[in-house]
Parts: sequence; structure tokens; C-alpha cells
Amino acid sequence: MLGDMTQTKILISGASVAGPALAYWLHRYGYRVTVVEKAPDLRGGGYAVDFRGDVHMTMLRRMGVLADIERLRTRMGATWYVNSAGKRLVKMPDDLFAGDVEILRGDLAQVLYQATRDDTEYIFGDSISSAEEDADGVTVHFERGDPRRFDLVIGADGVHSKVRSVAFGPEDRYVKHLGLHCAIFTAPNHLGLSYSGLAYSTPGKVVSVYSARDNTETKALFYFASPAADYHRHDVARQKKILAETFRGNGWETDPLLVTMWDSPDFYFDSVSQVHMDTWTRGRFALLGDAAWCPSSLSGMGTGLAMVGAYVLAGELATAEGDHRTAFAAYERELRAYVRGCQKQGEGVSRLMVPESPVLAWFLRLNFKLIPYLPWKGLMAKSVRKTASAYTLKPYTTPTRRP
Repeated sequence: MLGDMTQTKILISGASVAGPALAYWLHRYGYRVTVVEKAPDLRGGGYAVDFRGDVHMTMLRRMGVLADIERLRTRMGATWYVNSAGKRLVKMPDDLFAGDVEILRGDLAQVLYQATRDDTEYIFGDSISSAEEDADGVTVHFERGDPRRFDLVIGADGVHSKVRSVAFGPEDRYVKHLGLHCAIFTAPNHLGLSYSGLAYSTPGKVVSVYSARDNTETKALFYFASPAADYHRHDVARQKKILAETFRGNGWETDPLLVTMWDSPDFYFDSVSQVHMDTWTRGRFALLGDAAWCPSSLSGMGTGLAMVGAYVLAGELATAEGDHRTAFAAYERELRAYVRGCQKQGEGVSRLMVPESPVLAWFLRLNFKLIPYLPWKGLMAKSVRKTASAYTLKPYTTPTRRP
């Protein structure tokens, strides 16, 4: 039992989306929150993320951030699959990619930071190096700062979570590679796209580009089939070389996009993976978002699920009046089925999005062409929406605080 919530100190690792979302709710319930982020400041760039269905939209309204997100929404329209000559073959349903509201990940991080910075201690340019738990709390050691004591430590630091490695063990126990890698970076809008996107598919590869920031730039997104690659996670030069070698001569606009890659300020490269764990909590440690259950970037669920998870974790801590053992158990019970559904949405998508054989690629392109005329038009988008809506938000309320 932690006692008075106003005296309970919680450390969150990660200042992207899940961490600040959790900080918002924890402060609302009276907790003292610190967020540590390895990057020197908020990370911009990244792909567009979306929210869809009553669960996501209700959660954003309860946070009071929906208006800010809508102000910064991408307003994206159609995405077309094209052939090597750029001829548009099939229009994909808008809802499949954009949901009810879509925003660039970096813009969302900024919205959440603005909503929490006045009430939350943020430490940038540092990270957890080790931590020791005892009966009264956790002593946390940092790469740069002095050791500090906290009552709870929450890992909201992504697939490669430092908190998970410290409290639960090596990454390879939990991260499942789905046979794909992805890269994304900002590029000039040399195709003149207007609130729209284009995608080009070859066996084992997909290149897509979509407009951003009122068509002043684009986001170039690459997926390719590959076993786990031999590179250091922070070796950007090596990652760019892998992407260039893999896609050189791929056709369509691939080579011009690769030229712009070398000077892009926000290049991101990683495997497409899921995280599977039997438990997301251990003692005074808990995991949230991709650190706990990454459904993969292909699921369309990661961001919304992370923010729902933050809402639930904070709500259960408040309901249990700080008893982390009770709260953590309730957190896992509440979200297990929803998380499984979201992960299932991501499983198998890799084979459909990046077909490995010419026959499968041809079959999928044929079906894309027929989508407007088939009874199951929009089925994929409806499936994503159904999965996102398969949970009912509990109406957590602030309990009476101890004197």
C-alpha cells in the first residue's frame, strides 16, 4: 500500500505518446510524476497515427485534447496504388488509413507534452541505467543524473524498452520479429500530392508517399520482407545503406526518394515486431504501450491502444488508492482481451501488405482493382474499426484523497 497519492512519486520512462498520456491522468489523480526521456528533446517526424471509433474518441474527449488534435489533423484523403509508370490502379478506402482523426506522431507528442509540462517534471537527455526494488520503493540509477527514489517505475519506452530489460529481462524473450523492416523519413513534395498518398508494391516490398503539413512536405514510407538484420539500432548510416541497397532500381519513384533520404533530418528504421508478455507488471514496475504489447506498426492500433492503456493504468491506481498490487492486477485483467484483439489485427497483415511472391502480389493487385465492385468493399477498414471499438472505457473518477 503506497498511502497518500499526493506523496506517491512515479517515474515514467519515455516521452513519446504513452508516457505523457499516463502522466496526464496520474497528475489528475494527485500523483507526483517524473518523465525521463533519452532524446535531448521531443522527437518530431514519424508517421501519421490515427484514432477511430467510440473508444478512442471518448478517451480523447475525456483528456481534453481532441480539439488540439483536430486542429493539427492531416486531413488526408485517398491513397492510391500505382503501377511502375505511376498510373493509378485502385483507390483504397480513406478510413483504412486515416480513421476518424489522423495526426503526425510528432505533433501528437507535442500536444500531450503541452498538456502535461506544467504539472510534470520532464528530464530530457537521460535514461535509466539500473534500478533496485526494496520493500519501500525503487532506487533508480540514471546514465547522467544522480540516483533517485520512486514508489513506482513505469516503462512507456517502446519496443526496445529499457525498463523492460531492467525489470523483466532481455529483449529477445519478448520481441517477435514479423519478417519485415520499415523506414520512414520526411521528403520534399516533388509529386505535388494534395492531401493524398500513393503506394507502389513489388514482391516483398512496398513504397508509399503521402503529403503532410498542408502539402508542404511528404512522408516516405518503406516496408520490405527481411529476416532480422545485422545492424546496430542507433547506426543510422548503416540503416540508410541497408535501405538504399534493398530498394535500388525498384522502379516508380523509389530512386528519387532514396536520394532525398540521405539528407533527411528524421530518418527512422526498425524491424516490424510484436511484443508478447505473460505479465506487464512485476513488483513496483509496470509496462505500457509498445513496451508491453506492441501490436506492430501494420496493425493501425498502436497509438490508440497505448493511450487507452494509460487511461486504464492510471484509473486503476486511483481506484485502488495507490495499492499498486491491486491496481496492477486489475490493469492486466482489464486490457488483456483488448490487447490480444489488437495484436491479432497486426498478425498476417505483413503478408498482405508486403507479398513475398509475384503470384500473391498479382492476386492482391487484382483484388484491389475489384474492391469498388465487390460486396466486401471496405472490409479491411471495418475490421480495424471493429477491433478498435472492442472495449468499453470504465468511468474512473477521482477518489477521496487521504488527509
